[in-house]
Amino acid sequence: MADARRESRKGLLHVLGLHRPELRAWAMYDWAVSAMQTVITTAVFPIYFIQVAGANRTPEAATQSLGYANTVAAIVIAILAPILGAVADVKAAKKRFLLAFMLIGVVATSGMFLIDRGELLLASALFVLSIAGATGSLTFYEALLPHIASDEEIDRVSTAAYAMGYIGGGLLLALNLAWISNPGLLGLPSGEGITAQQATLPARLAFVSVGVWWLLFSLPVLRTVPEPPRTIEADETSTANPFVVAFTRLGETLREMRQYKQAFLAMLAFTIYNDGIQTIIKMATAFGTEIGIERPALIKAILLVQFVGIPFAFAFGALAGRLGAKGSIFLGLVVYTGICIYAYGIQTEREFYILAILVGLVQGGTQALSRSLFASMVPKHKSGEFFGFYSVFEKFGGILGPLIFAIAIGQTGSSRGAILWVIAFFIIGGAILATVNVPEGEQAARDADVHLRRG
Repeated sequence: MADARRESRKGLLHVLGLHRPELRAWAMYDWAVSAMQTVITTAVFPIYFIQVAGANRTPEAATQSLGYANTVAAIVIAILAPILGAVADVKAAKKRFLLAFMLIGVVATSGMFLIDRGELLLASALFVLSIAGATGSLTFYEALLPHIASDEEIDRVSTAAYAMGYIGGGLLLALNLAWISNPGLLGLPSGEGITAQQATLPARLAFVSVGVWWLLFSLPVLRTVPEPPRTIEADETSTANPFVVAFTRLGETLREMRQYKQAFLAMLAFTIYNDGIQTIIKMATAFGTEIGIERPALIKAILLVQFVGIPFAFAFGALAGRLGAKGSIFLGLVVYTGICIYAYGIQTEREFYILAILVGLVQGGTQALSRSLFASMVPKHKSGEFFGFYSVFEKFGGILGPLIFAIAIGQTGSSRGAILWVIAFFIIGGAILATVNVPEGEQAARDADVHLRRG
């Protein structure tokens, strides 16, 4: 009986893509970092940024400042990611770079406890460091994926990790929501007559909780997932300066990009359509605040996205087995286009909750399959370097979306008109994705790895 239960559990874990310890440990980093993404990037901090740090500005001006802060963070990662990704390949240091960026993010996020009313500059600086820490660490985390998952596993493992992220991020957000809505649960001051600092204490403690959560649940990937071995190409020596080798490799990869044309096209398509996805993620609560949705409803809507996203992230992994990763991504982009059209006309909390459910249907699956699609078309011995480029393209896309959104607010006077501009990213990105020949890209990656082993 016990053996049957173990076999049943093994079968379920295999279906989910979590059937080996290193796969489960790897997926736990999504659990860890997603708390930062839900509480800091999406839910609590944007509201705090506008209402507290930006209290001396109009809501529209504060929202614009948040868009510019996202842009600065994207530029920082766009500059660093490809160089450090190549160094991580040369030095077999993916986990060390993951740790370094994670610690930067943890310290910055915890430091948000110190942000007081009107301190927009401090809030912007810590937000930039927090975003840079998260996205930088994800560059090296995602570069581990092709080393731990086979070609048959990679879509399921990637979507399972996103589902784990929804669970982790959703759980901490639910706890944060509980004590922000009812400070008495933690014995915090509440009611009339409290000071401004006492009123903001629940939100500031939420920021600290993110730092602790992020640090604690990063331990499995750091302890369990093996560091991929260093690979030395024919024209390199083991004693060469790693930064010199890294820059040489980057130059070679740029020159050889034609060999990996399909991976490049997939990366370019992702850059564009993910720009739209990230704009929705980063600006959603600011948009809701501007149109008059109250803070508790905003946070509940983000929480709804998390828990709707759990089963649908797993569902996209199964869907990829039928439609392929590329076809499943197309489906997600169609839904996102409908989301933008629907968002333009929303007025009530109920409509905002419906919007959250629609986003939850496709957000995790679309991004997870984009990650696994790209990973399947890059050579394993250059995964850090390629995911460094992936991060650059992603962050350059992340620069354009919030920037255009901020400019559109300036032109139209509100976020409502700006949301329609986002549709263009899904149309253009989808058109480029349609040209990607996935089998050809996967074969090019396998050929490159075979050539290195023979060399």
